[in-house]
Amino acid sequence: MKKSLVTFAVAGTFIVSSIFGGIAEAASISGLQKQQQEIQKKNSELSSDINNADQQINSLNSKQADVKEEMTRLDLSIGDTHKKIREKTAELEETKTEITRLQEEIKVTKERIDKRNELLKDRARNYQETGGMVSYLDVLMGSKNFSDFIDRASAVATIMQADQDILVQHEADKKSLEENQAKLEIELASVQTMLADLEKMNQQLNAQRAEKDKLLASLEEQEDEIHEHKMELQEEAQILAGQSAAIQKAIELEQQRQAAAAAEAKAAADAAAAAANNNNSESGSGGGDITPLQPSPPVSSGAFTMPANGTFTSGFEPRWGSFHYGIDIANRAANVPIWAVADGVVIQSYYSSSYGNVVFIAHSVNGQTYTTVSAHMEARMVSSGAVVKKGQQIGIMGNTGDSTGKHLHFELHRGQWNGSKSNAINPVGIVPMP
Repeated sequence: MKKSLVTFAVAGTFIVSSIFGGIAEAASISGLQKQQQEIQKKNSELSSDINNADQQINSLNSKQADVKEEMTRLDLSIGDTHKKIREKTAELEETKTEITRLQEEIKVTKERIDKRNELLKDRARNYQETGGMVSYLDVLMGSKNFSDFIDRASAVATIMQADQDILVQHEADKKSLEENQAKLEIELASVQTMLADLEKMNQQLNAQRAEKDKLLASLEEQEDEIHEHKMELQEEAQILAGQSAAIQKAIELEQQRQAAAAAEAKAAADAAAAAANNNNSESGSGGGDITPLQPSPPVSSGAFTMPANGTFTSGFEPRWGSFHYGIDIANRAANVPIWAVADGVVIQSYYSSSYGNVVFIAHSVNGQTYTTVSAHMEARMVSSGAVVKKGQQIGIMGNTGDSTGKHLHFELHRGQWNGSKSNAINPVGIVPMP
């Protein structure tokens, strides 16, 4: 039950004492009007609190909208980063393919270099064995004629140029190999760095998204709490409205009592005056034949009557890891009536998420104030502020609210009801049971 219901106790004492068995002793009309003003003041404070709750809800909604907008931006950034990661991953695969191709070229280049190295080694050995340039002179001097000399000179020049070309190509291949290796290392390092940066960015974005999720959940939780608080305030306002109506009823009853007392006093005075003026009269004119009206007989002869017919299914006792602060009466029949167990005033009649359709009634029995709670009803037949009589039907047994079957949950509190139910007592032995 929501904690706001505790506020209904504010009216418990003065309403009961005002309506039942001693209004003149407990509270005057001016006193009731003062209490009415206090409730109006409290109601004004509640209205202010409700407005503050609305402002907090609006502020939280605005913050949630900002967070959701930021989450949308982060989602777009995450999507863009994922796209870049896919692109860089594909580029990395392409680079690896290029690496494989370059490795094959490097392998071929190394083979050419190795072959040239062998050729150059052979030439060097040949130069060493033949004396280098002397062998070329021997070739030229061995010419048979001038034409042969020209041919041999051309051949020698070609061989010498070939040797020079081998050296140049050898250096070019070595340079190409070094450049390709450097290029390979640079490209690989670049792609790996970019991919690592993107992965890091993705982690950061996901972390930010998680923080925003957490923040949004926190804001939504705060909103739920404020909504619940607002509902409690509204519920308290409803209870105050019921108390105000009950006090107004008490004022009307007190006015009626005072008017009836004044009329009775006037009638008595008139009768005394008439008797004084009629000294010769020996008997009344039929007044002894007047029989005062008797109230309807109570449902039971005791102070309380049974709240409903049915089977007693659960008592005032520990149950399911908590304490059951009332008793349960079940009845499968249709339209089972729920009765007021004593004269009283309805403090609150409304629907609660836990009690379902519930009626709170304040009673004054032998000078003691009691509060009864009749819950889980299918329908309520009395409204807040109504004065009820013992045995009067106040509702129909049902299965509303936090209930697992058709039954009446009935509580008896000595004094005022409160959220901790510290005044709850076992009704068995006090209130008749089926």
